[in-house]
This record gives sequence, C-alpha cells and structure tokens, in this order.
Amino acid sequence: MKYIVLIGDGMADMPLEAIGGLTPLQKAVTANMDILASGGTLGMVRTVPEGFPPGSDVANLSILGYNPKDYYSGRAPLEAASMGIPLGEGDAAFRCNLVCLDFTETRMADYSSGHIASEEARVLITDLNRELSSDKIKFYPGISYRHLMVYKDGPIDMSCTPPHDITGRAFTQYLPHGHGADVLLSLMQRSQEILRDHPVNIERVSRGKPPANSIWLWGQGKRPALPSFKAKYGIEGSLISAVDLTKGLGICAGLKVIDVPGATGYLDTNYTGKARYGVDSLKDRDFVYIHVEAPDEAGHSGKLDDKIRAIEDFDSLVVGEVMRLLRDTGDYKILLMPDHPTPIALKTHTNASVPFVIYDSRNVKTDTTVSYDEGIASLDDTVYIDDGHTLMSYFITGQR
Repeated sequence: MKYIVLIGDGMADMPLEAIGGLTPLQKAVTANMDILASGGTLGMVRTVPEGFPPGSDVANLSILGYNPKDYYSGRAPLEAASMGIPLGEGDAAFRCNLVCLDFTETRMADYSSGHIASEEARVLITDLNRELSSDKIKFYPGISYRHLMVYKDGPIDMSCTPPHDITGRAFTQYLPHGHGADVLLSLMQRSQEILRDHPVNIERVSRGKPPANSIWLWGQGKRPALPSFKAKYGIEGSLISAVDLTKGLGICAGLKVIDVPGATGYLDTNYTGKARYGVDSLKDRDFVYIHVEAPDEAGHSGKLDDKIRAIEDFDSLVVGEVMRLLRDTGDYKILLMPDHPTPIALKTHTNASVPFVIYDSRNVKTDTTVSYDEGIASLDDTVYIDDGHTLMSYFITGQR
C-alpha cells in the first residue's frame, strides 16, 4: 500500500459576498478534488488544538501525527533544521522576515517585501549579519523573505507576532514585548538604518517594487525532539515542500526531504514537478507528504483571484497529476486537505476545522457526487475528528 498526503496550505476559507456567498474552494473549478471527494471518506478535522497559535507549524505537526501539546517547540527551530543550522541546547531560533514597513502611517505594508527574490534577500541578510552579528547573534539567509536568526542561549518567552497576521495594520502595537524583547527591538531598529539606503532597495524602488526596509523577528523556539515517523507508523516516507518550516518538520520526523527544481512557495511554483517527484519517491518508500504553499500566500495577501487560481492550479497540476501517475502503482490511499483556513477577509490563519478526504483505491464509492469544499461539514456521513494528531493513524490504519 502506498500513502500520499496532499496539502493545499490555507485553502479553506469563509463565504465571500464578492463571489455570491461562496468560498474560494466552492468557486474554484476542482474536478480532481471532487473526484476524490465523491469516491472517498469525507471528514472535518481540527488541526490546531485549543490554546495554540493557528500556524502552519502547529497544523502540519498535527497532520503528521504528532500531538502539539507534547512536541511543539516553535516555528523557527523547524526552519533551522531544514536549513542545516545546528542549534545548541540553549540556543533560541527566530524567524527573520524581510518586511516592508510604511513608516509614515506606521503600518505593515508587506510581510514579504513583494515576495523579494532569494538572490536579493541573500545580499541583504549577508550585509545585516556583517553589521549586526556578535558572539550571541547570527543571521542566516533562507528563501525569498523567510530567513533565520539564532540567539545563543537566548530567551524565548517574549511575545512576538507573525507579520502576515498584521498586513495593513499599525505595527507599533505588535512589536516584540516581554523578557528579552529589548534585544529584538534593537536589532529591528538597527536593521532599518542599514536597509534604508541599501543598493538592493534603491534598485527595487526604481523598478516599482517595495523595499525590504526592516527585519521582523518572531516564531521563536528551542531545538525540537520528535520520534521518527517510521517508529510511529512503521513506514518509510518522503516530504516535498518549498518552505523551510515544512521541510524542517520532515527532517525532524526522519522523512526524506526532496527538493524539487522551481518550487518557490508561491503562484509560480513547479506544481507538476512536485507531483512527479512525489509519486516517483514511492518507488523506494511507501509514504509521501506533498505540501503546496500558494493558496496560503494568496490568502495572506487578501487577493481573491490569486487564491482561486492557486486552488485550481493545485487541483489540476498536483492532484490531477498525482492521480494520473498513480494508475499503475497498485493499491494506494490519498489524504487530501488544507492544514488550516486562511480567510481572504482576515488575511491570516484561523483554528477552524478543515475538510479532508481519504480516498482508498481498493474501496471507491461510485454512487455519490460530492464537491470538495467546506460544505462537507453539513453532510450526514461526515467523520469529525477533534484531535488532529489522530488523523494520520486513521488514514494509515483505517481505525479511529
């Protein structure tokens, strides 16, 4: 048996007047996801436990079968694992976004600096590290706007806000606060002085692009310790994602992380490549987790057309391609779902339950026609799972 998990990050949403009271999933053309829904077991699952921030770190940890109450250690340490950055026992890792702040109106203009290119970002982070690093502080370049800072023996109990949660809002009330926050605030302020007239930003502005004029530190945590996925389920597996957070989860879970050329985490990602590399990995392993970030990014930007496009691309280029390639694979099961909602109206995550489908090639329903969307919640035979970390066991074993 082969097991395939397909994650459309942030696909779930709320009804929108702009599209006649439909959600983006309901509005989008999703022929392949609808086939899986019509032939499979339908359910709703809460991936974020009460009291936890509704982030992709918590949600994907839960989907992989790890109870966040036992294993959650913060977002940044997972990204450090993906980037190959070793953390000492007392080291604190922080996510370091390159953001665009509107200082005139003191608002978060763009949490991604216009999805700055990795090449430009690398220059900025390298220069920031040269100017701001010390025996305690180091900066590490990542992908696009997503980077990392390591604070040796640093505290993590300050309060920090994800920048994508405050797009368009006054940022001053969301600055880090609490024990140790003074160091973060100093670094953020000093970064603004360095980035203000940086040649990369001058060139970006000349092209009509938003400048990356500040860092934003958040997502702090210490080194995690997860039991391997194989130890939990007796299955060797792989993981495919464009973002370091999800890759880090895979590494910490002992999954083989596969890099796909052209995978960007945005609308221009290599959807088909993810599907093909994922199915190809099943020649050597029995499990693959394919994560696509694009719908989430569109949700954070509040761009409805982009979110619908991302959902439709995920359906046709990932779900459809996986289904086509699996025809000659033998027995297989597919788990299809978002990790959490990212409503267009809110531009951030919520902890609401999300719809899932488990499609078993050995037991395909042929007498139903169902659309894959949030309406699954109102169907009579919908399975409800409150503890999201138990879904993986249900998917693999069929037992609740």
